Amino acid sequence: MKLAFTLLATLFFAFSNSSAFAQKKFEIADYAKFVNITDPRISPDGKSVVIVVSRPDYTQNKYNAELVLVDVASGKKRILTQDRISVSSPRWSPNGEQLAFISKIGQGKEATNQIFVLSMQGGEAKQITKNPKGVQHFAWSPNSIDIAYAAANEAKNKTEIEKGYTAFEITNNDMFVGSQPTPAHIWLTNTTTFENKRMTDGDWSLPQIIPPSAPSSPFSWSPDGKTLLFVKAETAYSGDGMKRSIQILTVADGTYKPLTTRTRLEGYPNFSPDGSKISYWYKKDNALPNINELWLTNATSGEGKPISAQLNREIFLSAWMPDNKTFLVGAHNDNKTSMWTMGLDGKTALVNTGNVCPSWGFWLDATISKTGAFAFTGSEPNKPVELYYMASATSKMVQLTEYNAEISKMTLGKTETIRWENDGLNHCGIVTYPVNYEKGKKYPLVLVIHGGPAAASVEQFSRFPQVLANEGYFVFEPNYRGSDNLGAEYKLAIVEDAGAGPGRDVMAGLEKLKATGMIDNDNIGVSGWSYGGFMTVWLAGHYGGWKAAVAGAAVTDWLDQYNFSDFNVGRAESIGGSPWVGDNMKKYIAQSPITEAKNIKAPTLILANIGDPRVPVTQSYKLYHSLIDNGTVTKFIGWPIPAHNATDPVTQMETPKAWLNWLNTYLKKK
Repeated sequence: MKLAFTLLATLFFAFSNSSAFAQKKFEIADYAKFVNITDPRISPDGKSVVIVVSRPDYTQNKYNAELVLVDVASGKKRILTQDRISVSSPRWSPNGEQLAFISKIGQGKEATNQIFVLSMQGGEAKQITKNPKGVQHFAWSPNSIDIAYAAANEAKNKTEIEKGYTAFEITNNDMFVGSQPTPAHIWLTNTTTFENKRMTDGDWSLPQIIPPSAPSSPFSWSPDGKTLLFVKAETAYSGDGMKRSIQILTVADGTYKPLTTRTRLEGYPNFSPDGSKISYWYKKDNALPNINELWLTNATSGEGKPISAQLNREIFLSAWMPDNKTFLVGAHNDNKTSMWTMGLDGKTALVNTGNVCPSWGFWLDATISKTGAFAFTGSEPNKPVELYYMASATSKMVQLTEYNAEISKMTLGKTETIRWENDGLNHCGIVTYPVNYEKGKKYPLVLVIHGGPAAASVEQFSRFPQVLANEGYFVFEPNYRGSDNLGAEYKLAIVEDAGAGPGRDVMAGLEKLKATGMIDNDNIGVSGWSYGGFMTVWLAGHYGGWKAAVAGAAVTDWLDQYNFSDFNVGRAESIGGSPWVGDNMKKYIAQSPITEAKNIKAPTLILANIGDPRVPVTQSYKLYHSLIDNGTVTKFIGWPIPAHNATDPVTQMETPKAWLNWLNTYLKKK
C-alpha cells in the first residue's frame, strides 16, 4: 500500500510540474508585477531597515510608494506610511527615535516636496517644512533635532513674470530650459519648534541634478554639529555643472569657506565618524571629469591625497565604517557590481555577496549602521531585486524580503559571461540564452547595448533581455571601451574615439558569439538607448548584416549634443574640445554616426522623449530624415516627456513594447 501511494504521489508530482503547474512565460505585461525596492536605510542600532516600496498603478499612471520597516532578526514588515501622493528619502535621526522623509503635498503645478518626521514610538507624521519651492534633499544634525535641507530660491523677478515679462538670459543651459534657473540654497529647520532658517543665499547654487545621474552630493554634518559640508556650484545653469567645489559651513553664523583651492569637479564630501577627517570625490590625475577617485584630507582644509588608486574602478559608493579607518566602497567590477572594504592606505578586501549584484543606477543603495552592519538592495540574473543584510563586511549575507518571488518562478533565460580580446584590450559581455534553448539549434540574436558610456552590463536581473529570451532570442549585452567596469585605462580608451574603437569591440564580441554556431547569422538585430542608441546607429552605418535596428534617445550628432544638451561641456572634453575652436569640428564630424547614416539599410525604429534635455530630440529628427531620404524603412515614435528616461509606468511599459514589436516584425522568420 505504501509503494502504491508513493507511485501515485510521484505521478501526480510529475503531472503537476509538466502541465497544471507549468512555469509562466515572462512577458512585458509582467512589468506590472514588479515591486521596486529602493533607498534602504539601516537604523543606527542595526536592528531594522527602512525601504521605499513602490508598485505601478496603470490606472493613474503613477507609482504608489510606501515606507516599510523590516525587522532584521525576524524579517517582519511594518508599513509606516499609507495613502500619500509620494514618499521618498527616508532618513533616521542619529538617536534612532525618529524617521524623516520627503512627501508631496498639494496638487498639480502647486504640489511641492516637504519634509515629514515620524516618531518611531507611533503616531502621525508631522510636516516640518513649508518651503514654497519644495525640498530637494536633507540631512539630520547629530543632535537629532535640527535638519539641514536644500531648496530652490524663488525667482527674483517673480512679480514681473506674473505680469507676462518672461524673457530671461539663457546662457549655458540645455535647449529645453523654459525659465531662468533659480539657485538652490541651504536651510535649517528645527523639528521641535518648526522654525525654518535660511543659511545661505547668492547667485551660486547647490548642484542641480538632471537624471539619469547620481543624486546630488548630500550634506555631511560634523559629529559636534558645528559645521556642515556641502558642494557649491558656480551657477544654477546645467552647462556649468562641472564648476563645483566643497565648502565648510559654520552653522552658528552661516559663514563658509572652501575645503581646497579647486573650483571644479569636487563632490560627495563626508566627515569621518570622529570628525577628524574628510573624504570626498575628485577626478583621477588629469583625466576626464567622469573618472573619479576617493580623496582623504583633514577636517579643516587642504586637498589631501587620493587613496583609491589601487582599486582602479569608477567609485559610485563611499561610506565611512564606524571604526574611522575603513570605507565601504562600490563600483562596477568586470561582470559584477561589487563592494569592498577599503583602508586609509587604499588596500581593499572584496565583500562576498555571492551571486547577488548590488543595485546600481549611477549610485549604489547601501547604508551602514553604528554597529558596522549594512543593508543594500540587489538582484541575481534570475531573481529580481530584494533587500539584503550583513552584520559585518565579512559575515554571511541574509535576504530580508521576497517581494518579487513570483517573477523568479517564471520562465527565465540562462545568463552567462562571454569574454574576448580586441585591439589589445580585454572585454566582457553578458549573454542570455533563449528560454528552452536546444543545443544544436540556431537562434536569432538581439544586441542590447548599455548607455553611459560610463556604465556596464553585469550579471543582474534585466527585464527586457529576459522578455527577449522568452521570445526565443539570444541576447548579447556587450561592454566596450569607455565602460566603467575594467579600470581607468579602459574607460579613457574612448577619448576622441567615440564610435570606431567601441564599434570594433562590439563586433569582435559578436564574431565570437557567431563562432559558437548557436546564432542564426541572418537574423541579428542591434538596439540600445542613449549611448546604446549612439552605438546602434554607429554600428548600423558602419557594418552590414543587420536585420533590424532600434535607436532609442540616440546621440547622432555631437555638434547638437554640445550646443543643446544639459551636459555639453563635460562631453566636449571627451570629443576633443569645443567644436568652435580650431579644427575640432573635424573631430565632431568624424565621430558622429549621422555622418554615415546614409549607409544604414536595416529597418530602423527611432524612439525619443520629445523634451529630453540629455539627448535633445534634434538628434532623432536628423536620423529620421537621413533614413527616409535614402529609402530605408523607418518609424519614428516620440513621447511628450521632459526627461531622458521615462519615470511613469505606462511609458516604461509602452517603450519596450514598441521595441519588441519592431524586432519581432523583422527578426522572426515568417
